Amino acid sequence: MGQNTNIRGIVQAAVAMTTVGTLTAVSATVSRYPVYGGQAVRYAVAAVILLGVARLRGPRPGPSARWEWPLLAALAATGLAGFNVCIVEGTRYTSPATIGTVVGSVPVVLAVAAPLMEGRRPAARIVAAAAVVTAGAALANGLGGGSLPGLLLALGALAGEVCFSLLALPLLPRLGAVRVSAYSAAAAVPMLLAAGLAVDGTSVLRVPTRGEVAGLGYLSLVVTAGAFIVWYDALGRIGADRAGLFAGLIPVSAVATTMVLGLRSPGMAELGGALLVGLGVIVGLRRSAERPLAVAAPADHHDPAHDEEGHQDQAHDDQHPEDRRFVAEKAADHGV
Repeated sequence: MGQNTNIRGIVQAAVAMTTVGTLTAVSATVSRYPVYGGQAVRYAVAAVILLGVARLRGPRPGPSARWEWPLLAALAATGLAGFNVCIVEGTRYTSPATIGTVVGSVPVVLAVAAPLMEGRRPAARIVAAAAVVTAGAALANGLGGGSLPGLLLALGALAGEVCFSLLALPLLPRLGAVRVSAYSAAAAVPMLLAAGLAVDGTSVLRVPTRGEVAGLGYLSLVVTAGAFIVWYDALGRIGADRAGLFAGLIPVSAVATTMVLGLRSPGMAELGGALLVGLGVIVGLRRSAERPLAVAAPADHHDPAHDEEGHQDQAHDDQHPEDRRFVAEKAADHGV
């Protein structure tokens, strides 16, 4: 992959997580709207937009009923609906700072789990950088404290955030970022409506006010449709382990958004946390002799007719000499 691909992936990951960070402040505009109904509306509108974009991009093979649809359902249940349920219910038992601190450990989990899913060893440098990013995110969140149920729900939210990226990885090469985003958002709608009916009954949906329409519109178009596409595209360009470093920008962006809106001014801890996040990202993205920065080309920019042609040659060309030697040694071990 070229330098332009690397830079684009880095920018996309940063933009996606910065955008997600604005969710906290903007959600205040829809705080009086039924929570689960609001999330269902958010994902439904985003799904319509994304499906329209997918249609404009031209025909592409649909998900395989054998394994891709179940994986999309699992992605929606964990990374979208399950994440939101854990966040909402978790605030009943603990502070948002505690939940943010736990979810802020996403970079460390992705730095370890993503390489293992790809059959390679986690890079110590990236894991260390992810730890620095996580510490900065925790500091920016204010650490916090809470009860055992709150901690368990925070861990559930962390699992959902991790699944949001890891479960998408096998789907992206064939379906692409737009369709993975569209199908998972659509699948999350009935799940959230079911949760809303259980909690709020028939009050799960109502006609929103003008302010709520604006807030839900921003959450649907920018935080969901826009951020999903650029995040999933970034995963294919720089890998989930490196892209995960930018999750530390979420609390930093949240603080910046509240400051821009005039809600409050950041304290020293939040500023220090932002500096730590920046340091961790810089260290994690530095090139090293372990392997190139980019790991795969995003599927949406490939011609499907050429997906198979030349695939093996391109993979061989993109491999770093150390990776080729490692593969050769493994092949020899298995008598290939």
